[in-house]
Amino acid sequence: MQTIEFKLPESLTDEIKALKKELQEIKDNFIPKEQTKYLSRNQVAEMLGINVSSVHNWTQKGILQAYQIGGRVYYKRKELEAAIVKLQK
Repeated sequence: MQTIEFKLPESLTDEIKALKKELQEIKDNFIPKEQTKYLSRNQVAEMLGINVSSVHNWTQKGILQAYQIGGRVYYKRKELEAAIVKLQK
């Protein structure tokens, strides 16, 4: 059996090398999207060490952002953590 050697044109070889480099950069910088974690009012109250009525009041004042599905109210964990700000000394 005879082996046939196939040679790619130089421009195509360069394109393949460039494509491999781009794919490697994408692979190195890829950050998978983190799934959003939703918390109920009770979970928020427990997390912050407050009562549920305070969670409701903070939502009404715009301190916390609530999301509703049907009759249930949820909060995004990342937004809760972002709402906690460092005090200036």
